[in-house]
Amino acid sequence: MSLDSSNPIGRVEAPGQEPWVVVALGSNLGDSVRVFDQAARALEAFAQGPVRRSRIFKSTPVDCPPGSPLFVNAVVAFRPRSGLTPETLLKSTQALEREAGRVPKRVLNEPRPLDLDLIAWGTERRDLAQLILPHPRAHLRRFVMEPLADLLPDWEVPGTGKTVKEVVGSLPADPLFEPLDSLSKPEIPWLVALPQ
Repeated sequence: MSLDSSNPIGRVEAPGQEPWVVVALGSNLGDSVRVFDQAARALEAFAQGPVRRSRIFKSTPVDCPPGSPLFVNAVVAFRPRSGLTPETLLKSTQALEREAGRVPKRVLNEPRPLDLDLIAWGTERRDLAQLILPHPRAHLRRFVMEPLADLLPDWEVPGTGKTVKEVVGSLPADPLFEPLDSLSKPEIPWLVALPQ
């Protein structure tokens, strides 16, 4: 991994340093950007240091019911607080989804106001009914990998032997995938006018 002084999250991790936790955000119902901002702020409670935010992108729904609205996607990354585990973070992200108005699934991949997926926790591995780490399909999803490239371009995607930017280069195009540059810039909290 190369050191990039313009990208503070793309550094080589020092020995003993907490790993990067990567969480993907998705939404295709309601005020997605406002919900993303609330979720990122809530995740600060679990972070040691800042929660880094990617740009926000729009994307084609994948494996969703016909007629599903376009998705809005982003990725956040942070160092976890001491004592936090993937399992405890999962419970908290599920609670955040419910607070945002997500209801139990009636149809697979139906529209939702907030979807939080735990993508990776350093080199941690899990193979549980509720949690698989690293996320088994993240490397196949442009809407995860391209936002992640804003934050960790040189990070090796577990199980691929490739960096994030290399994975992005091998993904099929999505003609509707594009950054919402008027709303976001990498490494800066989403530039959105929120209600007071």
